[in-house]
Amino acid sequence: MKKLFIGLLAAFLFCSSLQTKAQNDGVTLYFSSEEMPNLIKCLPPPPDTIGIDFGYDIMRYMWGKTQRCDSVRAAIATHDAPWNYDSLFAQFNVPFGLEISKEGTPEIYKYLVNSLSTIDQTRVEPKAFYHRKRPFERFHEHMLTAYEEQELSGEGSYPSGHSQRGYAVALLLSEVNPANADTLMARGFMYGESRVIVGAHWQSDVEASRLCASIGLARLHTSPAFLEQLSKAQNEFKWLTGQLLPTDDASQFVNLTDAVPDAILEVRYFSTYNFVGTRVDGYLEPVVLMTRQAADSLRAVSDDLKQQGYRLKVFDAYRPQMGVDHFVRWAADIPDTLMKAYFYPDLDKSVLFDQEYIMEKSGHTRGSTVDLTLFDMVTEKEVDMGGTFDWFGPESHPDFCGNPETGEYTGDNSASPAGRSITKEQFDNRMILRNAMLRHGFKTLDSEWWHFTLKNEPFPDTYFTFPVKKL
Repeated sequence: MKKLFIGLLAAFLFCSSLQTKAQNDGVTLYFSSEEMPNLIKCLPPPPDTIGIDFGYDIMRYMWGKTQRCDSVRAAIATHDAPWNYDSLFAQFNVPFGLEISKEGTPEIYKYLVNSLSTIDQTRVEPKAFYHRKRPFERFHEHMLTAYEEQELSGEGSYPSGHSQRGYAVALLLSEVNPANADTLMARGFMYGESRVIVGAHWQSDVEASRLCASIGLARLHTSPAFLEQLSKAQNEFKWLTGQLLPTDDASQFVNLTDAVPDAILEVRYFSTYNFVGTRVDGYLEPVVLMTRQAADSLRAVSDDLKQQGYRLKVFDAYRPQMGVDHFVRWAADIPDTLMKAYFYPDLDKSVLFDQEYIMEKSGHTRGSTVDLTLFDMVTEKEVDMGGTFDWFGPESHPDFCGNPETGEYTGDNSASPAGRSITKEQFDNRMILRNAMLRHGFKTLDSEWWHFTLKNEPFPDTYFTFPVKKL
């Protein structure tokens, strides 16, 4: 009993460390370990060593040893062994049909890492609870991947963490590219078999892990954040594989001033006062365009705010793909720092891609996203939000110096590299804009207080290319 208590205590501490590490690594956990299914209650216990099922485990262990004689299969099993996400994803590039990387497929990468980090938490308690000896420990034989032995010894065999991850990746990627689901699932199945071949796990460990992955994914499907990231991953895959084609059809767009006549326009990308320092490609006239649905919702926002004494001042809405491409070229031109002092004084330009200030596609190109602020009708001045539009830094985050969910001002400026801060009045001004946008069907972005997207955008899978000019 004492040994079991110590094991479960270690599992609890390890789960806590997983959650802390995930937060430190910038990973979003969709659920805490306590909110995920308890696999001790879900799984059958591992086979007893005197039962017929354990005889099958031994037979499969012997089968695995014969597979080591096949140089190709042994090499695959060896490549499946490293315990890190990048090595894992690399094994699925071919069946997925696209190379998966943090730089090349950022949304798919984030989708996988966040999902696996959440599911990973579930394996810890049953491993500690059952504390099953691994095959190489029971038979006192070396693994095919002998370098793993020291780390795995005494860690517990049931269920298999590698197999859980491999099968979960196959399930997750099948939702992004369902046309390749059969090949992906076959690779996920093979990934688990690799753990039998190297001698790390019993067959029953692997089979239980496939169930663990399925249970974990079912839970993820109840998370709105997971479903949103899945949609982003699916769109990224379609975009990169040529299935999400740009279009120049502007028939469903309107001039914003036709829908919101009193909106004030300051089209920054038509001017030279922007982070690029020149007029951006595709902005032919100083007008703002949006889908009809987004413009109608913004009119409701405007009517709401006018009763509070404000008008809307809009910097950007629809952005043609050629404009996004201009941003990408500019970001790659590292020596061009003309506007650094105005928009990113605390950042080296080389990190703009890594920190996702510049990306190869933008929600603006779908036509239902808007960048805006408030204009005070009494003072006839732009409302002080404590920071300029398109400032690259934590000072632009909605939660800077406060909690946007509760509207509480905290004054916490620890995220600012230069120790900048905003006042309570400036934070409250941001909340006035935010709350009005949320009331009328828009959603926020966690890195820009001025950025909002219509929740039910009409073209979530379409990227438009026509230039910005009056319709």
